[in-house]
Amino acid sequence: MKELWTEKYRPRGLNGYVFVDQKQRHQVEAWIKQGSIPHLMFSGSAGTGKTTLAKILIRELGVEDYDVMWANGSKEARKIEWVDKLISFCQTMPFGTTKIVLIDEADYMNPQSVQPALRNLMEDYSDNVRFILTCNYPNRIIPPIHSRCQGFHIARTDQTEFTARVAQVLLEESVEFDLDVLDSYVRATYPDMRKCLNLLQPNSITGRLLPPGEADVSVRDWRLECVDLFKQGQIRQARTMICQQAGDDVESVFRWMYDNVNLWSDDVFKQDQAIVIICQGLSRISLVADQEINLSATMIELSNL
Repeated sequence: MKELWTEKYRPRGLNGYVFVDQKQRHQVEAWIKQGSIPHLMFSGSAGTGKTTLAKILIRELGVEDYDVMWANGSKEARKIEWVDKLISFCQTMPFGTTKIVLIDEADYMNPQSVQPALRNLMEDYSDNVRFILTCNYPNRIIPPIHSRCQGFHIARTDQTEFTARVAQVLLEESVEFDLDVLDSYVRATYPDMRKCLNLLQPNSITGRLLPPGEADVSVRDWRLECVDLFKQGQIRQARTMICQQAGDDVESVFRWMYDNVNLWSDDVFKQDQAIVIICQGLSRISLVADQEINLSATMIELSNL
């Protein structure tokens, strides 16, 4: 089976990992040199490398596989029953010097049961167990856990750097591409590198990056189609598609509209207006009963720019 690009180009060591903030690189290097880490909370947008950095840290520290427990906060680690399994893991002696508990999407752990239980475990077993939490929304994690972890926000790379990294992958895979076509994929997925590569790979099997309209339906993404519609000036059709496809994850749609604010206008002043409109729509999410109506109203305001 052809190797997934997301795994093929995932950095395996510290030298291959791209830090936006060099101070963070120095901090990580210091932990590796010391051979130990505090409890950590990696926050940032999806696809910015939180889990990758956690795995690099574990590898660089030389932690044995037997001493690592991985869990997903939106699945098994969301349930209180999982805590019993965690306690058993923490109570046994490590094969090496330290055990690591890596919890992805920790912001989805139940704040009434799992999170309060976790805070005690972080203290009780701090002699030989370290916790690494990754999250998109740190505000969903209770303050006592924040106080026990060192926060580490992973900022997104700028869109130019993001595009350059994606282009480099295509070049290494000998895939021909048009810059405007690549720009459509970037706009649809930025800053999620994982999502971008997952879209690019099946649309490049002919050796040429297919434009959104030529891609097979099974490997297309609604954001990709929306970008294409915007570029063609079909604003109403794009607006309809966004409102139909948003689903329950409305907040991410507002973030996507903000990341692509220049789709609404090339004028800097109107882009500022667009940001205000997006902010107003986002602030109404908790106040309205029908999110599709709120999103539609926001899109109409943006279209009028």
